[in-house]
Amino acid sequence: MKKTGVGLLVATALWLVPNYGWAQKAKAGAAASASASADTSGNADASGDATATGDEAAAGGEATPGGEGTPGGEVPGGEGLEDICKIDPTACPNLDMDKEAARQFKEPLYAVQQIFALRVRRFELNPFWSVTLNDQFVTHPGPGLALNYYISNVLFVGINGEYYEPFNSILPFNAEVRRAARVAVPLTEYQWMASVQVGYVFAYGKFAFLSDFIFQYDAYLVGGVGALSNRPIAVVDPDNRNFDYKVKVQGNAGIGLRVWVNRWLAITGELRDYMFNDQLENLEVAVRPEDQQNPATWYDSKSHFTNNVQAQIGLSIFIPFSFDYRLAK
Repeated sequence: MKKTGVGLLVATALWLVPNYGWAQKAKAGAAASASASADTSGNADASGDATATGDEAAAGGEATPGGEGTPGGEVPGGEGLEDICKIDPTACPNLDMDKEAARQFKEPLYAVQQIFALRVRRFELNPFWSVTLNDQFVTHPGPGLALNYYISNVLFVGINGEYYEPFNSILPFNAEVRRAARVAVPLTEYQWMASVQVGYVFAYGKFAFLSDFIFQYDAYLVGGVGALSNRPIAVVDPDNRNFDYKVKVQGNAGIGLRVWVNRWLAITGELRDYMFNDQLENLEVAVRPEDQQNPATWYDSKSHFTNNVQAQIGLSIFIPFSFDYRLAK
């Protein structure tokens, strides 16, 4: 009878060993059934609980209600960035901090931006140089200066002037025409010009240059009235004729383009037409010597409407240099 009892105990132990791992992963109901079977075999509850607890720790705590890993679902090994990098190296690329710090910072661009440079209540000082475009016999280049004040961001009033006298130049084409065709062409030289003007900025925006630079620009219309001093150049009878400068009323109109370098400096190009009635040299010479000395016979009896179209390039300097937007970006 005693041998039979020992044999049953050995068989029970051999049956429990291969099924031990399955018992640890079972649900709560299966664990309760295994505990009840252990009670019927005569083992204490405390012994079975201790075994289960140790195995759960060895298995990584899979049966712990807090989740996988340590109690509370925490990742083993700590909570620092270095531990994350050890788990997934691709999540932590190696960066050369000195190289990253030396990279040029590019200002972010917004879909809707503030106007790059406000013009309202600012003065514009515009020195420029002009050249004649529509006179093939004589040129009238010269320096000029304009001073404008912006009443609003698009409307301005101002004055401008130009000095021509030492820069007038007769082109070789004039002498070639006289020599080949025996035709004298009346010429005129300018002394100075001044006018008051008003302008309107009708467009502004930006454009990309070489895919890396973005420039702001604005385009404007300008017009005004003023005075111009000029005189004919003696070509037909230079021995007797000596003309004086005379002041004439002139009107002008033009279009310009301004490309901003920064918020107070811009490069300006302008095309302007100065219009006035001019007096040219008389192509006929009086017969009597006393009439040849009379200045009244030196001028043509008819006035000639003249267009002096010139290109101007210069700088726009806005004062004050800084300004404040009414609304924040």
